[in-house]
Amino acid sequence: MQVKDAIRSTMNLSDMVFRGYLGDLEDADLMRRPGKGCNHLAWQIGHLVVAEVMMLGGMFPEFKTELPEGFEEAHHKDNVDCDDASKFNTLAEYLELMTKVRANTLAALEAMDESKLDDPAPEQMRAFCPTVGDMMILIGTHPMMHAGQIVPVRRECGKPVMF
Repeated sequence: MQVKDAIRSTMNLSDMVFRGYLGDLEDADLMRRPGKGCNHLAWQIGHLVVAEVMMLGGMFPEFKTELPEGFEEAHHKDNVDCDDASKFNTLAEYLELMTKVRANTLAALEAMDESKLDDPAPEQMRAFCPTVGDMMILIGTHPMMHAGQIVPVRRECGKPVMF
């Protein structure tokens, strides 16, 4: 296995778990918060989409996905307290957008020479992720950082235990 293969595999595993947790939820469930002080699932999913678009766009502008008008603003940190479901997307819309964004990320990974993974990350991310390789790993693992917050919502909804 080469480095790009490992990154791709990480992205695929993370997607499988995250999408698995979401797969049998209803649109209304996305407005649930896993606990006091937590962001609802719709905001978290949108945050993941916006973050991946921004991270990838910072490294490979030619692969940046255009987000729907108002999407970034709806999922901005200043909007975490918004509980108006009409301001957010349906599960199907989120999953479709996640698929589109991830396809662009994987296309960028495939197009780059593996030596590019050692290049410096965009300046604003270097303290956290010094290299392009670190950024690609972050993109791949970021959904797993949020996946655990879906579990309490699943339990409240009476959904089966997964994984």
